[in-house]
Amino acid sequence: MTFEIGKIGVWRPKQLTDDKLAVRLEGLGYGALWVGSSPSLVSEIGQLESLLAATSTLVVGTSIANIWSDDPASVGAGYHRLADKYPGRFLLGIGAGHPEATQEYKKPYQALVDYLDGLDAAGVPVESRALAALGPKVIKLSGDRTAGALPYLTTPEHTRQARELLGADKLLVAEQKVVLGEERERALAIAREAVRNPYLSLVNYTTMLRKLGFTDEDLADGGSDRLIDALVTQGDAETIARGLRAHLDAGADHVAVQVLGENLDYAAVISAFR
Repeated sequence: MTFEIGKIGVWRPKQLTDDKLAVRLEGLGYGALWVGSSPSLVSEIGQLESLLAATSTLVVGTSIANIWSDDPASVGAGYHRLADKYPGRFLLGIGAGHPEATQEYKKPYQALVDYLDGLDAAGVPVESRALAALGPKVIKLSGDRTAGALPYLTTPEHTRQARELLGADKLLVAEQKVVLGEERERALAIAREAVRNPYLSLVNYTTMLRKLGFTDEDLADGGSDRLIDALVTQGDAETIARGLRAHLDAGADHVAVQVLGENLDYAAVISAFR
């Protein structure tokens, strides 16, 4: 299965995603809509199907479906329902989530391996699924057992490292938060709140950020300006576009843009990107 997702897509929480947004993004030329906030393929398949039905070319991906929420057989059945009706337009993103948010969380690497085995048994093709991946072991697993990796809350340097681990032929989608068109102090406040809650209290992210060279001081008190600027691109559309291209230059195939705040001018972002 070949997915035509282009260079740029949009990441949006499931509760803020609807058919109208999907139609608008497709019309603007975005290649993919990544439905975030741990959508359950089983209980929320109706929303995903509606997004696909409302559009004709837009690829819809889960970013990510939590493996602790639904068993792989049920997810496999949901995948086939969507993929059979909309071939080449649904990409199943899965991940293990975070120990702070999941009571069942234990031995996440082995749980991912077992889950992928279950998806194999359910007939979900390797090329139609991707894995949330931050650390090297899971990045390598995503390259071995799926179409590729969906890192979140990362920097172009992390993208460069992930590409080296994945090799040249695997999909690498980098999520990038942006604040568009706000004055500096307001943009920084919006960005800091989005990073602070919940990510700076989640060990998966703080471990990754320390490995990228950020210190305890950077992670304290909602995040230093240095940390926030590294994780959230702020400025006018041209500045945003440069931040997105930095991931592509570092080896990403596609950037999933998450626009924070009230200025959701997706037209300006994609126009400047081009």
